[in-house]
Amino acid sequence: MSGELLINVTPSETRVALIENGSLQEVHVEREARRGLVGNIYLGKIIRVLPGMQAAFVDINLGKAAFLHASDINSRLILNEENTGDQVPDIRNLVHEGQYIVVQVVKDPMGTKGARLTTDITIAARYLVLMPDANHAGISQRIEDPQERNRLKSIVTPYCGEEHGFIVRTAAEGAGIEELQHDAEFLRRVWAKVLERKARRQTKDPIYQDLSLAFRVLRDFVGISLERIRIDSKLTYEQLVEFTSEFVPNLAPVLEYYPGERPIFDLFDVENEIQRALHRKIELKSGGSLIIDQTEAMTTIDINTGAFVGHRNLEETIFNTNIEATQAIARQLRLRNLGGIIIVDFIDMSNKDHQRRVLHSLDAAMARDNVKYSLSGFSALGLVEMTRKRTRESLEHILCDECAVCHGRGYVKTVETVCFEILREIVRVNRAYDADKFIVYTSSSVSESLLNDEYHNLAELEVFIGKQIKVQTEIMYNQEQFDVVMM
Repeated sequence: MSGELLINVTPSETRVALIENGSLQEVHVEREARRGLVGNIYLGKIIRVLPGMQAAFVDINLGKAAFLHASDINSRLILNEENTGDQVPDIRNLVHEGQYIVVQVVKDPMGTKGARLTTDITIAARYLVLMPDANHAGISQRIEDPQERNRLKSIVTPYCGEEHGFIVRTAAEGAGIEELQHDAEFLRRVWAKVLERKARRQTKDPIYQDLSLAFRVLRDFVGISLERIRIDSKLTYEQLVEFTSEFVPNLAPVLEYYPGERPIFDLFDVENEIQRALHRKIELKSGGSLIIDQTEAMTTIDINTGAFVGHRNLEETIFNTNIEATQAIARQLRLRNLGGIIIVDFIDMSNKDHQRRVLHSLDAAMARDNVKYSLSGFSALGLVEMTRKRTRESLEHILCDECAVCHGRGYVKTVETVCFEILREIVRVNRAYDADKFIVYTSSSVSESLLNDEYHNLAELEVFIGKQIKVQTEIMYNQEQFDVVMM
């Protein structure tokens, strides 16, 4: 499948759009003030050990403590044991408060959760991944040809030693001796620098920081045939030319500087596609729709038929809608970068063959995703459960903030509800305090309702308490805001 990368660079933000067959498939956003931490290596300090959770909190100078589970600690190195078995040792035998430890971020902070850490350090280059705690060469499982696996292993094994080993990445399939040697030497220089900073007790900054987004995508888009990479920043373009010539020479010919007056993300309608990816409802071409709800615990996707009517019967309509939905679901998960637990509520199908074909269609659509996923069959309730690996924030969490009006509920109280709350508040205040009259400050929609639709209720309340009630519009108030002031 052919692809094209559009790279939009400003001093404060870098955005990358992956286009496949003329359609936006992925969006990556990195803001300079909030650069992703995954891959960064820190010399952290254990600030708290939690035996009940088999975990520790680690200070890596981010303001929020990071999380290190016992299962993510290389116990063989810490306990000097050749084989600790399958059972995870007690966290108290692995680390203690005040201890300095080299850790790597595997998950960015999300919401109230701190970064997730590991002590199994890895540093990636184009073809190889350095493993400081190993002494052998491993080959990616995606390289299936036995002869190629043996060839790569024979090339890389001599570069392994007591201090580190290597994993051969999928992109190395067909790579020559010089390319692999260059990667191995580069990674060894990087690791030497990490050890130097560790010896200096560098704790304020990372002792290793992963590449910025524009460079990282060139390294990580493995298996995608890129026809063109367009960059709208002259400086970044020149830096990428230098980077690709050294590390990714096969991409050097497709790099292009884009000087056009039209914004680069207006090509392929990228800006509008990003806006649509923030909507809860996604319309299908047939008239059906997806409803996508993202929560901290999971993402749920509901499929509706809408106006789609089949030519034969209802079962055909349902089946065709579900099939179309599988393609849209796979694209939206990729585009929005939704991860974790995902529950898909397809329209109920009584035909088992239809269920099997819908599941196969979803699996085939997800197979184009570079992110690891797992898919289960239909549950007894007709739901499909799946997971998608999550290592960075979703598009919604990067671009959006919690609504200041509804505070994340996704809805606001009706005008009628707020009116009745105001009437009850007046009664409560009147019983508690001695006042001559009341002034209600509220939004324009609520004040209009109080003076029109609810005027008879307001008048009855004035008679009931024997006091005047004045309504005043406060244009800065949202629909749920109001104040009852005693005079």
